[in-house]
Amino acid sequence: MSAHLTVVDHPLVQHKLTIMRDKKTSTGEFRQLLREISQLLAYEVTRELEMTTKVIQTPMQEMEAPTLAGKKLALISILRAGNGLLDGVLELIPSARVGFVGLYRDEETLQPVEYYFKVPEAMENRVVIAVDPMLATGNSSVAAVDMLKKAGATNIRFLCLLAAPEGIARMKEAHPDVPIVTASVDEKLNEKGYIVPGLGDAGDRMFGTK
Repeated sequence: MSAHLTVVDHPLVQHKLTIMRDKKTSTGEFRQLLREISQLLAYEVTRELEMTTKVIQTPMQEMEAPTLAGKKLALISILRAGNGLLDGVLELIPSARVGFVGLYRDEETLQPVEYYFKVPEAMENRVVIAVDPMLATGNSSVAAVDMLKKAGATNIRFLCLLAAPEGIARMKEAHPDVPIVTASVDEKLNEKGYIVPGLGDAGDRMFGTK
């Protein structure tokens, strides 16, 4: 993927996102929509995966058929909200290896604090897709990608539901080689570092916590 930013403007993506933004949408419905929308976004983020061929036997004849090349993908969930996107993408790519990056945002400094990191082996040989619903300040996303690169990853893509211009700029500055795929670039961040108009706290809305 060459473009640093891809906004998926597919009608189904935009329709589902509108329902998710609505504060009246229930936790159960929010979670289901996140799973559905993540599959549509995954379709875009995997568009340029390397292909090879293998010989198979159809009911009619033998043929050389296209198949994915190389090692299994690595899907990396940036905890905890990333798990909502992870579930949907895994349904689409069930053979993918899965890793987790645990970061929380210090509410005073808005800086990320690491508390967990576990990823598959041979990261340098895998296409790595990091997932987190919100690209807000970009601090957590940049820190997560820093950690993935330190673990050997060289081919990383970032998948999010919403992005703020500030987060996109921060990621481009720190990791210009990591393309971003999102459903929407929203207006701005508020003084607390939340995306506006956004959809609130994705983790809280997904898990029903406050």
